[in-house]
Amino acid sequence: MGEIEDAIERADRESFTHEPPKTLKGQIGYLMKQLKSTRAVAQEIGVSQRSVERYRKGERKHPPKAIAEKIDAAVRSRWQPLVRKRRRKQAAATGGITVETRARFGYTAPVGTTDDGRFRRLTVHLPPAYAQRLFDARDAGASDQEMRGIIAEGFKDVYFQDGGGRAMGLSDVAINDIDYMDLDY
Repeated sequence: MGEIEDAIERADRESFTHEPPKTLKGQIGYLMKQLKSTRAVAQEIGVSQRSVERYRKGERKHPPKAIAEKIDAAVRSRWQPLVRKRRRKQAAATGGITVETRARFGYTAPVGTTDDGRFRRLTVHLPPAYAQRLFDARDAGASDQEMRGIIAEGFKDVYFQDGGGRAMGLSDVAINDIDYMDLDY
């Protein structure tokens, strides 16, 4: 996953109304309900079917740390899909998204002005249209670079050009070298 995908996933997790199962047995049980077979669960988390059966029965209670993290990630990625969908729909319809990042921004500007990219720490609220485009791109399997382009375009319109009030000669904004990025919607 790329940085944008990770940021969307973290924002989704903040919307949970109930915590996902914490015990190993509970997590494996949940994955069994979702994936329907020990084989599918085993493939998802990278262990043998027998290991899944042991975790499910409680014969093994402490998997290696890497496996425990995979199990937790698999559960969280499937947890409360309707809550996630509702929050995304709200962001795309009325709320928009807030992007907080520290990254190097480069841009194309008119001759005589500086277009040197530099690190900036920005928190910008993007309108619902950008949220819709971002979610649609993610659902269509867009690359991290394509999703960066959508956010960069939003930053150009909202932050750099202030909705058409300044820097009208600015034609392209690019996000490079992301230090961190968080989304909220």
